[in-house]
Amino acid sequence: MEIPVGQQEETFREGDLLTINMGPQHPSTHGVFRMILTLDGETVVSCRPVMGYLHRSVEKLAESRTYMQNIIFTDRLDYLAPMTTNLPYAMAIENLAGIEVPERAQYIRLIMCELQRFASHCVAIGTFASDTGAFFTPMMYTFRERERVLDIYDEACGARMTVSYIRYGGVARDLTDRALGLIRSVVDDMDRNIDEFESMMTENEIFRARTIGIGVLPAEMAVDYSITGPMLRASGVEYDIRKAEPYSMYDRVEFDVPTRQGGDCYDRYMVRVAEMRQCRRILQQALRDLPEGPIVGKVPKVFRPAKGYAYARTESPKGEIGFYLVSDGKVEPYRFHIRAPSFINLGVLAPLVVGHKVADAVVILGSIDIVMGEVDR
Repeated sequence: MEIPVGQQEETFREGDLLTINMGPQHPSTHGVFRMILTLDGETVVSCRPVMGYLHRSVEKLAESRTYMQNIIFTDRLDYLAPMTTNLPYAMAIENLAGIEVPERAQYIRLIMCELQRFASHCVAIGTFASDTGAFFTPMMYTFRERERVLDIYDEACGARMTVSYIRYGGVARDLTDRALGLIRSVVDDMDRNIDEFESMMTENEIFRARTIGIGVLPAEMAVDYSITGPMLRASGVEYDIRKAEPYSMYDRVEFDVPTRQGGDCYDRYMVRVAEMRQCRRILQQALRDLPEGPIVGKVPKVFRPAKGYAYARTESPKGEIGFYLVSDGKVEPYRFHIRAPSFINLGVLAPLVVGHKVADAVVILGSIDIVMGEVDR
């Protein structure tokens, strides 16, 4: 077996089985991630995920920096959806210190996070099309629309990915008229663009053959593994924190929680597409109801919350993301812990892959939609 130079794949035989390393620098693994696969021919009989190559000690570093300085760490967790990682951290601090957030700031948070959900799902379905092995074009279209969202973030706060925009007490800056105009333009085009994405993928017979019946996750197993987000809802469990425990004005907007019953790779794709359509519905209502007023609540210049602890969670594009903070009365947290959905959702990778072909392992991993900045932390 000839191994390409630099790919660092090793093989050995044990009876009639073959063990290979897929990674840790494989282009289809969405970051520095490794799967040790044991094969019987082309069929996977065991899979051992190996992570940790991107570990940065974020949680420990955060315990020696102020609450404000730690916002930059949240940008670098799910770096494809930094707004939705800023928010639960800010909410945890607000719960800890009893900070009230103005209504306008709450609406702006909702708008930014729903734009982020749309942009994150654009990456998820675009790269997933590529993971199936025959579709590169959809990624060009989905990334085009993601770029428009990043342009909005650039206008709003001067950054495209490491935004540090949502902060405890509110948001860093108000939305300008230009930013609101860009948002309305993106929202107006969403349905047409989603139709365009679907026209290339949803009924494509090759895409369907590569995804339907592949990596089936039963609802009971999803619950047992604490799976959240589109993966859970694709298995028929209608659970969304925006409905179960509303935050940031989600109780004032109407939207549906899309679900599917099959729990396979195709259903995970379809749930994300349906959620993108709900993003448009939510954004239209939020833009209509956006009030005037301040964008930051009353926050002391030297922030030193009283002793105590707090946990806050939100529905990120990948599932439940939560922050647990413990204060000992100092300017930095005593304990900083992250509940990362990519890491937890990855727990079902091994059982989903077993019994499928090697090529299907890449498709199943792509359907989970992980980002390694959140997995390793």
